[in-house]
Amino acid sequence: MLKRTSVVKNMKVINLGLSSILEIGDSYSIKPRSKVWALQRQFELFYGDEGHFRDPVFTRPLPKPDFDEPVHFVRYNESPTIKVNNIFVTAVAVSSVLHVGSTQLIDSESRVKHIRQLLHGQKDNDE
Repeated sequence: MLKRTSVVKNMKVINLGLSSILEIGDSYSIKPRSKVWALQRQFELFYGDEGHFRDPVFTRPLPKPDFDEPVHFVRYNESPTIKVNNIFVTAVAVSSVLHVGSTQLIDSESRVKHIRQLLHGQKDNDE
């Protein structure tokens, strides 16, 4: 793994979302995961037994890209240090990574099932 020193003078992060990671320093592997089952109803009505993670959205394997081509490159780093004055981040979303440092592997996954239940005859604004 590439070893370089990262220097950040000032960092401000407003919001770090569910299962997101703010990593300062080197790491070997980062694997954030998030499963979300969201039910939105026009009126508040709760039966108490809604929702499960048995849906195919959550259970089927995600396709992984197949990298079978070798990559060759030459890198020349004039300085062993990466210097940044300011980092300002409004939000880091679900299962995302804000990382200052080196990482060999990042494998993020977020699965969301969002259901909207409206009254009969009402149209969803997204349609």
